[in-house]
Order: sequence, then C-alpha cells, then structure tokens
Amino acid sequence: MTFWKTIAAAALMAVAGSAAQAADLEKPKLTLGVGGKPLLYYLPLTIAERKGFFKEEGLDVEINDFGGGAKSLQALVGGSVDVVTGAYEHTIRMQAKGQDIRAVIELGRFPGIVLAVKKEKENAIRSPADLKGAKVGVTAPGSSTNFFVNYLIAKAGGNPKDAAYIGVGGGAGAVAAMKKGEIDAISNLDPVISKLEADGDVVILADSRTEQGTKEIFGGSNPAAVVYLKQDFIEKNPKTVQAIVNAFYKTLKWLETASTADIVATVPEAYYLGDKELYERAVAASRETYSRTGIIPESGMKSALDMLVQFDEELAKADIDLSKTFTDTFVKKAASGS
Repeated sequence: MTFWKTIAAAALMAVAGSAAQAADLEKPKLTLGVGGKPLLYYLPLTIAERKGFFKEEGLDVEINDFGGGAKSLQALVGGSVDVVTGAYEHTIRMQAKGQDIRAVIELGRFPGIVLAVKKEKENAIRSPADLKGAKVGVTAPGSSTNFFVNYLIAKAGGNPKDAAYIGVGGGAGAVAAMKKGEIDAISNLDPVISKLEADGDVVILADSRTEQGTKEIFGGSNPAAVVYLKQDFIEKNPKTVQAIVNAFYKTLKWLETASTADIVATVPEAYYLGDKELYERAVAASRETYSRTGIIPESGMKSALDMLVQFDEELAKADIDLSKTFTDTFVKKAASGS
C-alpha cells in the first residue's frame, strides 16, 4: 500500500509542478502550426508531444497540421497560430517582406528533402532542368519542398517557373498522387520517399537525406526545420518561448540516445504508411539529420540565403540581416539547465 501511496504522491507532485510552471508562463495555452506532421522532418514535434515534454514545461499545445509549410506560415502571419515548426528559409523570405519572424531553435541540420521522378519518366527527365512542363508534387506550393526544386532547376540552368507545382501533402496522399500518375516528379521527404523507392515507383535525382548529399547539392550545411515565431510574440512572452525551446531541446537530447525501436514505438501507427519495417529503416537513416545543439551555424544561414537568391528575384534585391533570423539565447539557456 505504501508503494502505491508513494507513486500517487509523485504523480500529484508532477501535476502540481506542471501547474506551477504554467502559472508562471505568460501564455501557457498555445496553438502550433506544422506542414506535414507525419514527415520525419518534423519528428521532433511528435516526440515532444507524445513524450510529454510540452506538459513538463507547463505548456498546453494544440497542434494544427496544415499539410505544407507555406500554409502554416500563413497561419502565423494571419494570427491563427502562435508558433510554427517549419523551414528556416521562411524567416529569411519574410524579412524581405517586412515581417520580423525569428527561429529560436534548430531541429534539423540538413533538409532530408528528395527530388524523384516517376520510374516511367526516368529517360525523359534526367536532370532538374528537364522538369520544364512537368507536374511536380510538393508538400504545398511555396513550401521548403518547393524551394528545393526551384533551386535545383535554377542551378541546372532552367527556369523554375516552367514547371507546375501541385500540393500533395506529406503522407499517404503524396504516395497516392505518384502511384495514380497525377504527378511526374515529387519533392518530398521520408517516409514518403522511402515508400515510393521500396515500391519501385520512382528514381532519385537529388537527395539531401545525408550530410554528404547536402554538401553535394548546396556546397555546405543547410538548416532544415526550426521553431519560429513573430518577434513581438517573443518579446511579450519570453518565459513561454523559453518553455517551448526547453521542450524541443529535451526532444533533441532524447533523440540522440533513444533506439530506433523506441522512436518508432513513440509515433502513431499511421506514420508507418502500412509498412512498419520500412518506417524503421527510414527512421534509422534519418537520425543524423537532427540537430545536435539546436543552434544554426552562420555558414548554414548563409547557405540558405544563397539557395533562395538563386530563384527569388525579390530576395536577391533585398538587404537581409541574417542575425535577425535566429536568436540563440533560449537554446543556450536550455542547454545550461538554468
């Protein structure tokens, strides 16, 4: 009986501690936007949610999955979400549009995005430049998967505007779009790409799932998913932002030591796309993509900007201050444990 009383007391203390933390936060109840939650690109979000790291920090987080990063960005700008897990590039592009949006922690240190073409099209589309007139599936137009194709086409000497971009999301719908012949090529991430590869549906043209692949494409590191917010929200709610960063920092540290089996067991079964073994392989292959420190290196910021100016004329003319796209203050505090 004493044992169960001890357990109950510990549980009550945990609840009380969480409540006390929540009372200390400016905005403990948050709405978070994401563009394709089942993608391994956003795995840290699902881990933070399902391991209870948000609750440990006194946060009550409602997650809205918009299917593509451009849509979650629009939700932040429009005020329907407070915070977004999305691509770092959006902080740069929004600065050029006069919007002060900043990343507070890096989740992915390279993109993990893959450009692949339908198997039957491999002879006609041998290079990104051959995508002229093709229907390219992306998570959502204007998202990081779209930027990836734009960059590759421009780098190959083509015009990104010559291809048609179709939003297919980041889950079973993306797989179905390729299998049904609705698209000629796809820019997406795992587990979508691994599923299409395993089924023999696609041929890979460009792959940023590894550090080497990222260097070959971009010439160096290229940050991927981050947590970003409006600067005025950060200034008004510093304790809340610190709690958000603490939860994601715990997630990154957990991912460093967790086994692949533990990770797979933590996510919803729907993420497996009907093939758990394949999902396990995709998770194992993706592990090096996640940030070790939560801090974006300056070289990574510059690489992201260099990529964007290849195809964004407005951005090429803008005077971008990269120091205003990311603040490392909250990550450093999370790392110090203070």
